[in-house]
Amino acid sequence: MKVDAVVSEQGLPRKFVEAILGELRRANLVRSQRGAEGGYALARPASSITLGAVIRAVDGPLAEIRGLRAHETEYSGVAEHLPEVWVAVRASLRRVLDETTLAQVLTGKLPAHVRRMIDAPDAWLPR
Repeated sequence: MKVDAVVSEQGLPRKFVEAILGELRRANLVRSQRGAEGGYALARPASSITLGAVIRAVDGPLAEIRGLRAHETEYSGVAEHLPEVWVAVRASLRRVLDETTLAQVLTGKLPAHVRRMIDAPDAWLPR
């Protein structure tokens, strides 16, 4: 796919799209080809690329707190057990993002545990 097609279809700034594609290329998630027929393509099948891999390539670790990874945080006093909560949040993100592939998003055939979360009565309610 050409950068112009992504920019046009998604309504995003060209520089933004180019920066993201560069990050994905450096992470070996997409490959690029120069020339008139050039553009970007997935480096491997969509069924083997997880959302977690894409997010990490673009944004870094899934769950950071004040610039630290969840297990690196420390609190004292009444908040001393808060790092355990942050680790649980990270585990929850991993369970969804590292177990859901691009192919599943494209087809809508999401993993059963993700579908159960989506189907929970309060899942779509704003808080």
